[in-house]
Amino acid sequence: MNRKGLLIPYSLVAVQFASLAALLLTGPWLAHHWFWRVLELTGLALGIWAIAAMRLGNFNITPTTVAGGRFVGAGPYRFIRHPMYASLLLTTLPLLADHFTLLRLLFWLLLLVDLILKLLYEEQRLLDHYPEYRSYRQTTRRLIPFIW
Repeated sequence: MNRKGLLIPYSLVAVQFASLAALLLTGPWLAHHWFWRVLELTGLALGIWAIAAMRLGNFNITPTTVAGGRFVGAGPYRFIRHPMYASLLLTTLPLLADHFTLLRLLFWLLLLVDLILKLLYEEQRLLDHYPEYRSYRQTTRRLIPFIW
């Protein structure tokens, strides 16, 4: 991929990290209320499960495919196509809800929009790279099981 072709994926990652950093720098990193803490830990567990299913070296932080990578439809990928993105949202939503400010809401919404754009971009790359991805999309949801 040439430099111009990397502008979109790297921009999406930059916005993702900036949003995450802004959320972490504007309030506590752990939710205090037990409900939000459970949701936060659930998000972390989903992320760990997704990485374990994908295996290190088979994924990329940018929404591009890895040379020599393999298609994964096991683990949380049986239910949703982007569990790592879902994990980020589940982990950060409690930070917003438990320590709400309009500024944090803005950062979380920016993260949400960025991750949706990132997954849409990534899905096109996956369709081009993995022939089985087309049928996989018919049996799984993008981000929320049974819904979207």
